[in-house]
Amino acid sequence: MPWWSPFDIAPWPAWQALLVSLPVLALALGALVASACRVPARAWHVARLGSGTALGAALLSLLALAVLGGGAGYGVRADAGGALVALLVSFIGWVIVRYAQPYLAGERREQEAVRGLLATLACALAVVVADHLLVLALAWAGCGMALQRLLTFYDERPAALRAARKHFVYARVADACMALALALLALSLGTWQIGELLARATPGALPAAAQAAMVLVALAAVLRCAQLPFHGWLIQVMEAPTPVSALLHAGVVNLGGFVLIRLAPLLAESPAALVLLAAAGTLTSVVAALVMSTRISIKVTLAWSTCAQMGFMLLQCGLGLWQMALLHLVAHSLYKAHAFLSAGGVVRDSLLRRLGAPASAGAGSMALGALLGLAMTAAAALTLGLQAHASPALWMMGTIVALALTPLLQPQPLSGWRWMASAAAAFGLALAYFTLHHLLGAWVSVPAPTALPLWAGAAAAFVLLFALQGALVVAPRSALARRLYPWFYGGLFLDESLGRLRSLHPAHSGRSGRRPALALQPAALGGR
Repeated sequence: MPWWSPFDIAPWPAWQALLVSLPVLALALGALVASACRVPARAWHVARLGSGTALGAALLSLLALAVLGGGAGYGVRADAGGALVALLVSFIGWVIVRYAQPYLAGERREQEAVRGLLATLACALAVVVADHLLVLALAWAGCGMALQRLLTFYDERPAALRAARKHFVYARVADACMALALALLALSLGTWQIGELLARATPGALPAAAQAAMVLVALAAVLRCAQLPFHGWLIQVMEAPTPVSALLHAGVVNLGGFVLIRLAPLLAESPAALVLLAAAGTLTSVVAALVMSTRISIKVTLAWSTCAQMGFMLLQCGLGLWQMALLHLVAHSLYKAHAFLSAGGVVRDSLLRRLGAPASAGAGSMALGALLGLAMTAAAALTLGLQAHASPALWMMGTIVALALTPLLQPQPLSGWRWMASAAAAFGLALAYFTLHHLLGAWVSVPAPTALPLWAGAAAAFVLLFALQGALVVAPRSALARRLYPWFYGGLFLDESLGRLRSLHPAHSGRSGRRPALALQPAALGGR
């Protein structure tokens, strides 16, 4: 097997295992040393040193993987997907630490934030490099616990405490699901080593206990990725400092997707787990996309965007499109880190777009844009060798990409060279998407897409989403728009319905089970 295969890993020397573990060790040691520092400036110096060491070690690990090949031993492993995500998390952590120092300067709990950032990053990286189920379970739980302290950074704010309480409940349920799932896997397949587990994933012969374990893993990912109806905490943790939001959305919430990709051969043999992922991902993607169109707050819009994007990633996992899911994970992490850390610029650009927004497009213009998007996406896919008889799920994803390009391809209001430039950009995006998918397919060996016809339901849902969004854009003040707006603004009130449980809404909050008053006042969609 080639060096990039994650499923056939040879034993390796201790020094290479130490190199792979070094990012985790550097950040964990940095968290301990920063806790002992009495001066915040010294704690930040330790944090910069630790995050820089982690980034350098992650880069060296990727280079060593390319030259010497992958390996597993001493509880850790190296493969192309893991090395890529480890480098991603290390880079995002390095950027966030440098951004957070001036942002949090002078805060009452500044030093606790340093420790929390480093501890969360260390646990996230431990999930990525783990080759032992016990290490994976402990790192998974530790990441949630470390993040919990960061979410309550402003512990004097009731809204922050309410959101953190929700996160605590959902995270502990996800931890329990993951721990039980990994124990079932070890007992049913007779090993605690992830590499050996994947090697024993015989098609059509996965024990019932292992299939049940995969359903629990999928449920843990749904909870960690803030899928409906367990999304409320992610929307409401905007009280946390911006560096914490960036870390959460770019490096923590997507860990569920990485674990799914890591265990892809086992998940491919559990139809129930695939159905759960596809259903939860489709529902969340569609609803969150509609909710986003009603929100003004940039940070809240970004939070709903994360829900939608994580849903799309889980849908890709449910369809067996593992390379696309990995590509989505990397791209989303980089985008969200940039979006949160440059939130001020995002607000300014959003206001400028709204001030200069043209009149609403007509139905014919949107239909023509969609047809052009389909043609360009098909051309890009065929250019890169995608066969017409390829997986229907893969073509369905291409269709969704085409529909997403529609705003760039509408003949109105653009004209002349501006429209040509926009069309060229759309084709470039489609070509880049399939090019990166092709490269990841060559680097990372994963199971073939599932034969289950789950793609048909997902395709119908996204076509309905496109049609509904088109109707609202064409007629933003119609009776349909006014009737649907309160429901979309309130996220179908799923969080409020689930929040009637007293464990998620403390009595002193005064909001248990109540719908937001603003959500009951429909506003003209055309003004948003």
